[in-house]
Amino acid sequence: MRSKEKSKEANSKYWKTEKGKLMMTYNNMSRRVRGYVKPKLYKGLEICSRDEFYLWTKSSGSFSELYNEWINSGFERSLSPSIDRVDSSCGYTIDNMQWITLSENSKRGANSRWNNRTCND
Repeated sequence: MRSKEKSKEANSKYWKTEKGKLMMTYNNMSRRVRGYVKPKLYKGLEICSRDEFYLWTKSSGSFSELYNEWINSGFERSLSPSIDRVDSSCGYTIDNMQWITLSENSKRGANSRWNNRTCND
C-alpha cells in the first residue's frame, strides 16, 4: 500500500475513534458559527469552548451510549452521534445542545421551522 493510501486509511480510522469523533464534531460546530458553512443560519451564534464541550460530553452518558451503538452497528452513518441544538435559533451552548443520532437530527432539521424565540426565552 502506498504512503498516501496508508495515511488516508489511518485518518479514516481516527475519525471513528471517540476522540476523533468529538474533535470533528467540535470543529464542524466552530466552522458553522464562523460563517464557513451556511452563514445565514449559523454565523455569529454563540459557541461553548472546546474544553466545556468535552467536559459536558464526558459527563453526560448519552454520547458514550450513542457512540457504542454506532460502533456496534459497524459505523452505520444514520446511527452516528450528532449534536442537536434544542432551539435552532440559538448557538452551541451547553444548555442548548443534546446528543442524538444523525438520522434523528436530520429528521428534526427537515421538520423544524425558524421561529421568533430568542435564545434567552
